[in-house]
Amino acid sequence: MGEFRGLGIAFEGMAQTPIVLSIAGFDPSSGAGITADIKTAAAFGCYAVACITAMTVQSTQGVFAVRPFASEIVRETLRRLQQDFDIAAVRVGMLGTGSVAEEVADFLEREKLPNVVLDPVIRSSSGTQLLDQEGLEVLRRRLLPVADLITPNIDEAAILAEAEPLPANVTLEAAAVRMEELVGRLRQMGSRGIVITGGHLSQPMDYLSVDNSRAEAKILVSEHVTSNSTHGTGCAYATATACLLARGRDPLTAATQAQRFVRDAIEKAYPVGRGTGPVNHLFRFAEHPKDEPDTKTS
Repeated sequence: MGEFRGLGIAFEGMAQTPIVLSIAGFDPSSGAGITADIKTAAAFGCYAVACITAMTVQSTQGVFAVRPFASEIVRETLRRLQQDFDIAAVRVGMLGTGSVAEEVADFLEREKLPNVVLDPVIRSSSGTQLLDQEGLEVLRRRLLPVADLITPNIDEAAILAEAEPLPANVTLEAAAVRMEELVGRLRQMGSRGIVITGGHLSQPMDYLSVDNSRAEAKILVSEHVTSNSTHGTGCAYATATACLLARGRDPLTAATQAQRFVRDAIEKAYPVGRGTGPVNHLFRFAEHPKDEPDTKTS
């Protein structure tokens, strides 16, 4: 691929399409998880390969059941994918159980793949637990240190850091202070690059802290979009970031462009289902609509 201009962003000089590995659960409504990652990768001109960690029974109206995969299936899937593909980035999402989380940690520690983005999925927005306590401990102990970038929302960051949740209706300044405190705790636990997302706040903002010589932090403020199509924003953000890192973007640029992608995907979503609908991962493709069938009669 010489040049790709998806999302209004030009990527030049790529000898081949970057391959992004998604390690996540399956959402039948295609708003989050594996299928959402595949759509996001396509939006950025990447090719997604996938290791499913769990099946869920869910729709836009919530998560009704979770059935994690056996850890040996996850182990074998990751092994076979690694043998066959040159993986340019990894998005780790829902893991479900401690045994699956251990397998993923073993794999990442052993293979040392580039651009590992950890999206710590702990519970659904409807309140269903998506990771058991053992898995949460594996996240803290083994997966935080192995990831190049972690992308928890502010509530997930508080759970990981064993801190009090952020009160509702806080100011931008108070949210930034809390995010800075959480970043400090997460760094002590071994995290390197950290983006704490706050798209659900009254003033949407992300707090980016990349491990470099200056330990420079950035607050990325976004516009609020009123929409009922917000399912899967965390997955979309993490996968978009992984794709941009695979394409050579630095973490700050990747985080900024991923934030814009999610905002636009919400803004340009269309109604799906009777609950909280998905974002429109493929909104750019709407600029090239399929041909309408010829309905004229002779």
